[in-house]
Amino acid sequence: MLNVIKSLFMPRGATVTAGELAEKFGLKLQGDAATIVRGVAPIADARPGQLAFYSTEQNSAAFRILPIDVLRNTRASVILLQPDQVADAPAGATLLITDTPRGNIVKILGEIYREPPRYGIDRRAVIERGVFFRKKKTVYVGQFATIERGAVIEADVKIYPGAYIGKNVTIGRGTIVQTGAHIENATIGAECVINAGAVIGKDGFGYTRQDGHNVFIPHTGRVVLGDRVSVGANTCIDRGAMTDTRVGDGTKIDNLCQIAHGVVVGAECFLASGVGLAGGTVVGDRALLGGHVGIANGVHIGNDAEVGAQSGVFRNIPDGQRYMGYPAGPGTEFMRHYAILRRMAKTTK
Repeated sequence: MLNVIKSLFMPRGATVTAGELAEKFGLKLQGDAATIVRGVAPIADARPGQLAFYSTEQNSAAFRILPIDVLRNTRASVILLQPDQVADAPAGATLLITDTPRGNIVKILGEIYREPPRYGIDRRAVIERGVFFRKKKTVYVGQFATIERGAVIEADVKIYPGAYIGKNVTIGRGTIVQTGAHIENATIGAECVINAGAVIGKDGFGYTRQDGHNVFIPHTGRVVLGDRVSVGANTCIDRGAMTDTRVGDGTKIDNLCQIAHGVVVGAECFLASGVGLAGGTVVGDRALLGGHVGIANGVHIGNDAEVGAQSGVFRNIPDGQRYMGYPAGPGTEFMRHYAILRRMAKTTK
């Protein structure tokens, strides 16, 4: 009985055919176009009726290439793969062929497991007079969500239960604000995702010492997020003291990050869990910051730079450089220091 109950609430994939996927995403089809796809699974675990993918793309060191035997032995009915792997696919499987399986599997997952559309404003939501809805019929606002006067809600926005939208906040088209998120003093771009418990636009940690006392500095800036920004659960992005805190288009911020007042983060960056950016930090476009990286006040991180996990950054990093360690330095330099320390440890035994 428990399994039956669980099955009623588990996400269910839409039923599509291999031919429909090939046509929609411009994939080459080999096999039966009428093959039904009822879900997606890892290639080693896939069962008949499911789609799996196999790829030798090495977009980063994080991607592990599976042995070719995994492809040869899969039970998946439909396989998304590269042209070079077609000869190793099991006989009878329907193939979707592309040079970029990793990119296309993302699109297919979105198609098969797309959340049913939600519309309407729950009667238990609190919406003050003076809230502007661009296209109210396309908006969803869940129970106990609060939207204060002066807020602007664009079309297709989804605001989940218990979220708070403060006065004069703008939420861009198609943005999703998850349960318990808190937004004020902010402009949020289109197609963003603000995950549960995120806090955007509260005052930063700005104090001055006067006559032996810590005195708070009033904050007058905002937070400005570009389009397609993702903000992880329980991440905090502080408003600027006098200038705005800004995050560029397409940047993805993991859970439990802290972005202080006046920080500027460029476009298409990745910030892993636990990253902390002190006030005035500037991060260039396409930068990658590993988990628990800490960056000191006013440091500049260049375009395409990478910072290894748990590094402490106290000086500027040029464009395209990879730094790691505490204090952070060039990656090759850090590895040499580490190797020397290991040799020293062995000789002192």
